[in-house]
Amino acid sequence: MKKLILFFVAIAFSLTQMLAQESTFQKGDKVLNLGIGFGGRYSGTGMTTSIPPLSASFEVGVKDGVLEKGSIGVGGMLAYSSHKYEYFGWGWKYTSIVIGARGTFHYPLVDKLDTYTGLFLGYDISTAKEYGTATGIDYNNSYGGLTYAWFAGARYYFSDKFAAFAELGVGVTILNVGVTLKF
Repeated sequence: MKKLILFFVAIAFSLTQMLAQESTFQKGDKVLNLGIGFGGRYSGTGMTTSIPPLSASFEVGVKDGVLEKGSIGVGGMLAYSSHKYEYFGWGWKYTSIVIGARGTFHYPLVDKLDTYTGLFLGYDISTAKEYGTATGIDYNNSYGGLTYAWFAGARYYFSDKFAAFAELGVGVTILNVGVTLKF
């Protein structure tokens, strides 16, 4: 019985400590994410990566005290990707540039870990260019338009100014990972 009571006291203490975490993102904070992407719209048999998907996003904390410990941030994002599809010396080269605005909601769950979710609204500028001589037709196309996404991410802070981050669901890839610099 003593062990059971001690166990529940330990759990209660742990939960209190976890709920008492300080926010790692607050009003006035400025962060820059620099990332590389994995997965995405241009993957599959015959596809090769010319330049790995790259992204940069900047965010500023604008409001604290949301749901007690949460905060809100706003900012922008720029992403670039280039891929090729080749079949016996003939194929297409695809490039994508995504630019837009993001809004985030941060809520601390674990010490040194900035967990957040958000919405992205932007514009996708994409091109497809044919190369090779298989068809004899010079096919070039531009496409894109308004784009939006929901995303979730986390930043783990190694120091007050430096973190590693991972985000799911935004940009030219499914998963972005990289470094964060806080100013």
